[in-house]
Amino acid sequence: MKIMKSIFTLLIVGLLTININLHGQNNSRADEFTFVFMTDIHVQPERNAEEGFRKAIDAVNKLNPDLVVTGGDLIMDALGVRYERADSLYNIYTGMQKLFKMPVYNTIGNHEIFGMYEKSKVPRDHPEFGKKMYEKRIGKTYYSFTHKGVKFFILDSIEESPEGGKYLGLINEEQVEWIKKELSTTDKSTPIIISTHIPFVTVLTQLHKGSLVANDDGLVVGNSKDVLTLFKGYNLKLVLQGHLHIFEEINMINKIRFITAGAVSARWWRGPYEGTEEGFLIVKVKGEDITAEYFDYGWEVK
Repeated sequence: MKIMKSIFTLLIVGLLTININLHGQNNSRADEFTFVFMTDIHVQPERNAEEGFRKAIDAVNKLNPDLVVTGGDLIMDALGVRYERADSLYNIYTGMQKLFKMPVYNTIGNHEIFGMYEKSKVPRDHPEFGKKMYEKRIGKTYYSFTHKGVKFFILDSIEESPEGGKYLGLINEEQVEWIKKELSTTDKSTPIIISTHIPFVTVLTQLHKGSLVANDDGLVVGNSKDVLTLFKGYNLKLVLQGHLHIFEEINMINKIRFITAGAVSARWWRGPYEGTEEGFLIVKVKGEDITAEYFDYGWEVK
């Protein structure tokens, strides 16, 4: 009888141990992952850009993150070119995107807008004018998704100026209403990460031109303060930005972090831009802790 009780006790202890170990492993998997943020790719047939982008993709595949988020300016460019050129650039990008071994979530940049510049000679009634080309070939210009408990907001920060023929940084009213709706169904403790092509915050202008100089409306999102106010009371952790081709991190203790993540193309495939090499951001998430490192994938201009 004592032997049976001992065996029974050992079985219970063993089952408890297995349960505790499995529970611990599940927790670890549930709140820990790595993703890559790569922006300003500017893929094109010139300047060995396809070869460079392929090298970046190979580097990402070796790192094997859970997913990739792009930061816009995927191509070079659709703003001021004829349909045939824009079509060929989109085809290069969508073809090369298939080389990634993990899901890719794209962000729209200004260079994806087809025919906005007058020099393109593209009529406004063209079926793929403006953002329609991006929507047809890549997908929605703004959306959200959740991965391992973290909610990503992929935003469209590009609008045409009222006078036309020029882009500016803005989150339009339709998108603002969508953000409000998304947040209404989001738990306030859920970690949130935003991807925007045009930055919400930067000190680039002040460093270059002086501390009292205002940012241009094509350099930053003009209503970023209003947009960020929508997230007040929520767990917004990180805003990932592109457009400027520099690496910049603005981090206030217990506040939102803003990271402008350089460029895969650096100086548009002509070498480093203001000291920032060709690269992308490796982001590691572990619960409430997020770390980010700029990764030089080793491209050299030929």
